[in-house]
Amino acid sequence: MSDMFTPAEAALWLKDRDNFLILTHRRPDGDTLGCAGALAVGLREFGKTAYVLENVEATPRYAPFVDDCWAPDGYSFDHIIAVDTASTDLFTENARKYKDSVSLCIDHHGSNTGYAKNLCLVPDVAACGEVVYEILMILTGKVSSDSAERLYVAISTDTGCFSFGNVTPNTFAVTAKLADTGVPIATLNKRLFRSRSPGRVLLEGLLTSDIGFFFGGKVAIACITRDMIETSNATEDDMDNIAEVAAGIEGVCMGITIRELSSLNDCKISVRSVEPYDSNAVCRRFGGGGHRSAAGCTFKKTIDEIKSLLLDVLKEIFD
Repeated sequence: MSDMFTPAEAALWLKDRDNFLILTHRRPDGDTLGCAGALAVGLREFGKTAYVLENVEATPRYAPFVDDCWAPDGYSFDHIIAVDTASTDLFTENARKYKDSVSLCIDHHGSNTGYAKNLCLVPDVAACGEVVYEILMILTGKVSSDSAERLYVAISTDTGCFSFGNVTPNTFAVTAKLADTGVPIATLNKRLFRSRSPGRVLLEGLLTSDIGFFFGGKVAIACITRDMIETSNATEDDMDNIAEVAAGIEGVCMGITIRELSSLNDCKISVRSVEPYDSNAVCRRFGGGGHRSAAGCTFKKTIDEIKSLLLDVLKEIFD
């Protein structure tokens, strides 16, 4: 298991070392890519050498916030850092060879498996971006506008533009500090939260037409098949935050989205819930994890088989 670090201890560890390679998780969101980009830039501004291992799954929505940090071919590093990545099961294909070599993991998931030699885990914050912010402030005494923009992406996306139940006073306090650096909040919010492609609109129409309601409407289950994706011409970028469609329905306490990936027997499940219901507890039953309000897991089964398994578990909770 990992040695546990506070953010101050993580900052000291970084101060005493150099030549870092930063890892992000597969199907990357704004938090993991925003944290990676901000950490790389912040370390460089402190005089360190830091790059991010290229994540080929980065979508056009978030790639611009880390594109200038990808590690060049042949980069020789001394230390590996993982951000916002709870387990090695979430490593990208090109990162799996490093699963036993991570020196420091910076995370906010209570489900973190302790795979890194050192772990800076702060589970009571809304986004890993809040942890990276604290580390950079301790290390350098400031966060530049360049790092701040990336951290805003990290925090705002992991909180649903500050609408989720994971938001705390610290979330707003950190965001206010980021705003002080000149982050273009209105521009970023429109890009990240208020713009939808035609493919996304069509996909939502197909998805909402077949949502199933269970346990008196407290649970909504939405399914996204490969046929739906192809019919709507939706891209991976269009999948961002798609789990909120089912979760955002009035009266729904737990929204579940089942999405077919590469085949009919390869599915990703996203669970969103409100108190007192625990998304993480549901996903843990199937080898996944996350937070109380948002968690996920994967299945090598068909959608109908997954629905049956989920409903058996949900009966214990909602009946």
